[in-house]
Amino acid sequence: MWHVVPAGLTVIFHDVNVLTEKLFPIVEAMQKHFSAGSGTYYSDSIFFLSVAMHRIMPKEITRIIQVDLDLKYKTNIRDLFEEFDNFQEGAVIGIAREMQPVYRHTFWQYRRENPQTKVGEPPPDGLPGFNSGVLLLNLEAMRQSKLYNQLLEPAMVQKLTEKYHFKGHLGDQDFFTMIGMEHPELFHVLDCTWNRQLCTWWKDHGYSDVFDQYFQCEGEVKIYHGNCNTPIPED
Repeated sequence: MWHVVPAGLTVIFHDVNVLTEKLFPIVEAMQKHFSAGSGTYYSDSIFFLSVAMHRIMPKEITRIIQVDLDLKYKTNIRDLFEEFDNFQEGAVIGIAREMQPVYRHTFWQYRRENPQTKVGEPPPDGLPGFNSGVLLLNLEAMRQSKLYNQLLEPAMVQKLTEKYHFKGHLGDQDFFTMIGMEHPELFHVLDCTWNRQLCTWWKDHGYSDVFDQYFQCEGEVKIYHGNCNTPIPED
């Protein structure tokens, strides 16, 4: 992993093994709820890096943009950094909505027990969950937020996974989605054009009737996200 410090344009490389060693004690308890396998594997911790970035990065690092590799930028990344200025009080993370009915599926039991819920419903009024392909992490706000750090505690993770009958496999994205159902005030929701996801897997796996309600995105795309190996449009 690397990050750029704007003032000095310094590139710093981080050893994945060292980061994992720091991460594992923090995220071990949540891995069983948000990982593909049935066990808790040391190597899986790196998929939860963003969740505890504020605990392992030096204090002088106050804001970070974390992105997936399968992206294509159509605008200056500096414009995305300016989104930090739009965070409301209490918000610690900037993230876009998930653009498939992934969480309509994952929350099926909670939705059945709560037929009037907005959980898993499509935008603009529903809560479709988040996609972690583009993340704005206000590390200073994360460090200062008593609420966010309480939600990292194993007992709180267990409580929420039981409430929502949640078992995911997408790492940090699942954690952010789950706590976002309970505490949306922790998140600044990025416009879909900042993370225009292209994967259509769920359209062909039981959700064709509602798929377009999740997948639509108006406006000029700033970042394309070729998730699930989807080709990104050529210029």
